[in-house]
Amino acid sequence: MNVLLWVIQVALALLYLAGGSYKVFKFDALANHMRALPRGGWRALGALEVIGAVLLYVPAVTPLAAAALALETLALAGLYARYSLKLAATNPMVWAAVMGLLVAFVAYGRYALRPLA
Repeated sequence: MNVLLWVIQVALALLYLAGGSYKVFKFDALANHMRALPRGGWRALGALEVIGAVLLYVPAVTPLAAAALALETLALAGLYARYSLKLAATNPMVWAAVMGLLVAFVAYGRYALRPLA
């Protein structure tokens, strides 16, 4: 189980790092595409994702970082759902929901498998 969690963590960290960097550095294209949040909101979400991606590699704070990313991503999926409920691979709602559920699984798994001191 520990190996599975690490594989999912590394994949999610890379995805969150890429998505967060896009939101921070290419927010003009994103803000014009989806006007649900102002540019500062997209930048803040991007910064949260980049910081969360880095913290997924730190074992002491992985459950907290994963839980924060799960809440952020599932809220973002809800925001995307307000604009489109079409279930297609190109819909960001689908990707956000899947990533949110995976990172919630990591948060639960890391919390449940933590050593009791």
